[in-house]
Amino acid sequence: MTRVGPRSSVTAAVIGASLALATGCGAPGPGADSLDHGFAELMERLSEPGAYFDTDNLISNETSYLHAVDALEAGGIRGGAYLGVGPDQNFSYIAAIQPEIAFIVDIRRDNMLQHLMFKALFELTGSRIAYLCLLHGRPTPPVVASWRDSSAAALVAYVDTVAAEPDAARASLDRVAHTVEEFGILLSDEDRATIRLFHGTFIDEGLDLRFRSHGREPRPHYPTFRRLLLETDRRGRQVSYLATEDRWRTVDDLQERDRVIPVIGDFAGDHALAAIADLLSAQGISVSAFYTSNVELYLMRDGTFPRFARNVTRLPTSDRSVLIRSFFGRNFGYVHPEAVAGYYSVQLLQAMGDFVRDVREGTYRSYLDLVMADVLSAP
Repeated sequence: MTRVGPRSSVTAAVIGASLALATGCGAPGPGADSLDHGFAELMERLSEPGAYFDTDNLISNETSYLHAVDALEAGGIRGGAYLGVGPDQNFSYIAAIQPEIAFIVDIRRDNMLQHLMFKALFELTGSRIAYLCLLHGRPTPPVVASWRDSSAAALVAYVDTVAAEPDAARASLDRVAHTVEEFGILLSDEDRATIRLFHGTFIDEGLDLRFRSHGREPRPHYPTFRRLLLETDRRGRQVSYLATEDRWRTVDDLQERDRVIPVIGDFAGDHALAAIADLLSAQGISVSAFYTSNVELYLMRDGTFPRFARNVTRLPTSDRSVLIRSFFGRNFGYVHPEAVAGYYSVQLLQAMGDFVRDVREGTYRSYLDLVMADVLSAP
């Protein structure tokens, strides 16, 4: 079934009431009135001014991103609030954790714009194959329902074998752009052009799209979007958000209820993470997982890591709350004990309580101290 109507009328007040019921809370807490805003207003209120970063980040460069899923499952990390950074690899973590609400916090305004594009794609489609086809401007197969139980490999093969016809591609761009306007976000002409540019890049490059850094040639180890979609966890299972219809629908359901909220924010800033912490605390919701990618490396380099650590200590947590980080050990001439042969990156999980303790004890004097901290592994 295809949905075409706007969902921006779902207010954050309704979200707040639903979350209170889902978490067993009674009457809203003292700060609950801060949720009395719509999706667009909540995004704006949580966000900070954007800043420059030297990658386009349309897709991840972490081929190991699904290696965290085994440990997430083994640790029983479910529900609560999810925080993450970057593009759609977040959806795979969301599909595994099934949070009540998710915030995608990134210093780049472009990342917020890309997530509005993703939201429109979910808005306009009702299945994995339709989503992937609209993202790449490909015609949807005649009988969509017959693809429900298809593997990710089958979906990838279909997109690889059908062409993006110019008229169909243009129609895809127009449909997504029109739907983004319905979300009520204040967008400039430059923002609109950026969204069309991002969508057009997925259409033009298809599944050969690679992660890019500005001013540098793509490195041989940067994966294609195809490879990311076909990646597996450490047990060899395909567990991305596009691996099964149920995983995709977990994300789709949150998007439908305006519970995937892109936020422009600096991890070491004074506003975004603090505002999210206050919002969650008011609702009695703990952070289940905070995916930081390798942002902490840059925070340590520019001396702002202590401010990030302070922001983490403000987040409401439980004894199962974890940080998920990605480490590119070869950049340091170092192979992490958790690294998997053939992968340039490695995913690391750490209990947030251990992180807070170590910060207070002054344990992290270097980035290697951080990535060598106690790691939660799948059995």
